[in-house]
Amino acid sequence: MHQRSHSTLFSWLAIAILAGALAVFYFTKPMESAMAAEKNLPTNVETIVVGMGCFWGAEKRMAALNGVLETEVGYAGGNFADATYKKVLAAEHVPGVRNHAEVVKVVFDPAQTTLEHILAGFWENHDPTQGDRQGNDIGTNYRSAIYYNTDAQRSVAEASKTKFQKALTTAGHGAITTEIAPLAAFWSAEEYHQDYLVKNPRGYCGLGGTNVRYPGLAGGTTPTTLDLAPLNAEDLNTQQQLIVFEAEDCPYCVQFKNEVLSNWKSPIAIVRTRQNTPPGDWSLSQNLWATPTIVLFEQGKEVDRYTGYDGDSKRFWGWLGYHLLSDEERKIAFEQGTERPFTGSLLDNKKPGNYVDPITGVPLFRSDTKFNSGTGWPSFFEPYEGALTTHEDSSHGMTRVEVRSASSGIHLGHVFNDGPPPTGQRYCINSRVLRFVPDEE
Repeated sequence: MHQRSHSTLFSWLAIAILAGALAVFYFTKPMESAMAAEKNLPTNVETIVVGMGCFWGAEKRMAALNGVLETEVGYAGGNFADATYKKVLAAEHVPGVRNHAEVVKVVFDPAQTTLEHILAGFWENHDPTQGDRQGNDIGTNYRSAIYYNTDAQRSVAEASKTKFQKALTTAGHGAITTEIAPLAAFWSAEEYHQDYLVKNPRGYCGLGGTNVRYPGLAGGTTPTTLDLAPLNAEDLNTQQQLIVFEAEDCPYCVQFKNEVLSNWKSPIAIVRTRQNTPPGDWSLSQNLWATPTIVLFEQGKEVDRYTGYDGDSKRFWGWLGYHLLSDEERKIAFEQGTERPFTGSLLDNKKPGNYVDPITGVPLFRSDTKFNSGTGWPSFFEPYEGALTTHEDSSHGMTRVEVRSASSGIHLGHVFNDGPPPTGQRYCINSRVLRFVPDEE
């Protein structure tokens, strides 16, 4: 989690920053050729320093660009010396202090790529129209910025800004607020910030991008770009809607898509987006801070969210089930409860169709396997293959075999060996944890 505290100012840090501001001390990093020799890089490497908001995600995105040899996160653009993470946080809103931005120094090989390609990746991978913020990270230290080393780099940066502004305007976005200025100093960030998302793959990866492509470059720029159309509130379900907020470079977003969304049958509508805000006048109850975040909206307002995904699909379905099921249904599904016999609405249902999991929508039983057992609960002699899991149950002084849904993990009932042929089994299931989907006529 990328924690930010913009309101707390440490007085001793503020004094140090003000002293540094008065001194206006700057230093110059070694020339590219010396750095290249020291790190065994090609002798003709070029560097550019860019700010895109949180430098954790920015570094990973820029490092993925073709021709990039090395990246380093740090601080630049401010007017005080010896910038550190704590000093930058404390400098916000201090009178007379120009704060540093969180930046990435990008070292690239001009034989493999061009500065315009590097800057195309920069423009595509964040929203350069947001001023002193990036997504949910707010403050001048999150401003969009390009700090150049030469006049030639400045010309390329200005030209790329003009080109991307035209594309943004066509797509309905506002004016670019990116600061373009000469690099006076680069202060390397603390070691734990370097390659942060490589060391911490579950760490915060900022939301970003405008879904606008940088125009006119053959072969594209960013191979990890996820193209999702912006959401339109009129296309969503105002009664109940799930929105998955993703990031462009987020392996857990891909995992959630593959493990949960790829075979979505749940009755609730769900959409994905790379935007960091909901559409129209829909509203979040608090800022997003990790991806993927799955938010449940009702009447356009957030009612709950599921933050992050680490492969525990049962936990996700359990979260969703608490919103889709009634109190009595939750008691059966999550507390191994039992409805009173002869009270279930599906007991006498004889229509052709499928009995499905009420949360995931995955089919559990087919209507032609249902029979009248006389017990007072819907009974089936055979489930769909792989639809159920069985578990030993020694509750209430009995030894029984519990039946759960394989897709959501919820409790359904029990199975007994006194059923009809051909299986000889009786799956005794609670009506309230089934949904019936009739065959289409």
